[in-house]
Amino acid sequence: MMKLVILIMFFFGNMIFVMKHKHLLIVLLSLEFIVLSIYFLLMYYFLMMNYDMYMLMIFLVFSVCEGALGLSILVSMIRTFGNDYFQSYNLLW
Repeated sequence: MMKLVILIMFFFGNMIFVMKHKHLLIVLLSLEFIVLSIYFLLMYYFLMMNYDMYMLMIFLVFSVCEGALGLSILVSMIRTFGNDYFQSYNLLW
């Protein structure tokens, strides 16, 4: 039952990532939701196999670094262009 809930979380995160791509903030939130579902899946797996939770701490550190990097890119784009729409600026220059 728990695996089903985690997989539904993962697929909903992927659907939001694919469908809502106008705003950078929504894309970053959906990526964080996907990372959270993967974290829960790993935690469930490690608890079932009686493994050590050391790798979960490393995964959590890297996911926090990814979130901070995405947030800094978002702040930089809003300061430069004034909004977070992908269509209002050219990403190639």
